[in-house]
Amino acid sequence: MSAEIHDPLEGFDTAIHAPNRLRVCALLDAAGEAEFGLVQKQLALSASALSKHVTVLMDAGHVEQRKAVRDTRQRVWLRLPRRGRDAYQGRLAALRAIVGPSDPAL
Repeated sequence: MSAEIHDPLEGFDTAIHAPNRLRVCALLDAAGEAEFGLVQKQLALSASALSKHVTVLMDAGHVEQRKAVRDTRQRVWLRLPRRGRDAYQGRLAALRAIVGPSDPAL
């Protein structure tokens, strides 16, 4: 009987690799959808830095945006579509595989 070797980097998505992009995905995974300004504030990023990270995630199909006018200002909401959620969950699984079990009793 042969033991199957699991590659811990299998779920490693380079679009999500950068720490701030991983943080964007984590926030959107928890929130479902969030306004750009709220994401910016929560992650303590400049608008231009956040915009660059969101563009990379959007180009990879991991984040979608919705624009609407509210209080005479255009607002942008961000969300993770299924592809983004799956990529984020795969990234978390890869990190867990790299660091091992979190239960100290194991």
